[in-house]
Amino acid sequence: MVLREYLSIRRAYNLVRQDVESARRLSFAEFAILCRLSVEGQSLRTSDIAEYQGSLRPTMTHRTKHLAALGFLAREKGGVDRRNVICSITDEGRQYVEDLCAACREAIPNGQSLSRTSAARVCRYVDTMGSLTCMAGDLTLLGLYSAKGEPVSISRLVEILGLLQPTVSMSVAALVEEGLVRREEDEEGETGRTSPVVLTDEGWERADALNGQIERLVVHRRPRASK
Repeated sequence: MVLREYLSIRRAYNLVRQDVESARRLSFAEFAILCRLSVEGQSLRTSDIAEYQGSLRPTMTHRTKHLAALGFLAREKGGVDRRNVICSITDEGRQYVEDLCAACREAIPNGQSLSRTSAARVCRYVDTMGSLTCMAGDLTLLGLYSAKGEPVSISRLVEILGLLQPTVSMSVAALVEEGLVRREEDEEGETGRTSPVVLTDEGWERADALNGQIERLVVHRRPRASK
C-alpha cells in the first residue's frame, strides 16, 4: 500500500463518520474489526482480533462490546477456553459495513487515489489498514509528510485528512510540544495557532517510519471462484 491510498481511505472515512449519528458512530479501529470479520467470513476469537490490531485484550473487549451493543456483532463464550470470546458479524453488521464502504467510496473525489475502486475493495483496504494504529496525531504527521517538506496550513490539513478543524489544531499543538512539528513565521515574523506548519527533522523521521509501515501493508484480492 502507498501513502496516497492510505490517506484517501482514512480521509473518506473521517468525512463519512461526521455524518453518522453519534450513537452509531464507530472509530476506525471498530470499523476495521467489522471489515475483518466480513472479509474472513467466519467467527474469530477476541485474542485473534487483538493480535490483528496489536491491541491489549481489555481494549479489544471494550471495542467488541460496543459493536455488540449496537447489534453489529455477536459475542459468545468459547467452548473450551471460557475466558476467550468468539465474535461473529451479524446480518445488521454486515449491512452496516456495506453501507459504510459504499459511502467511503462515494466520498473519494475523482482524480484522487482509489476513486475508481469498488465498495468491496474499500472493505479489504480497511481490513488491511486496521492492523496499523494511527491516531489523529499520526495522521497529522502523515499529512505533513505527504506535502514533501512544504509548509501546510491548518485548513489544508483539514482538507487532506477529513478531520474536524479543532481535532487538527489540537494535534498540531501536541506535536509542536513534542518537537515533531514547528510553526512557520508569517510575513511579519510572527507565529500563531493558524500559522502554516512543517515537520521538524525528528518529525520527518517519525512520519517516514509510519510511511514505511504503510508500505509494508498488503491488500489481498478476493480469491477467484473455482471453476
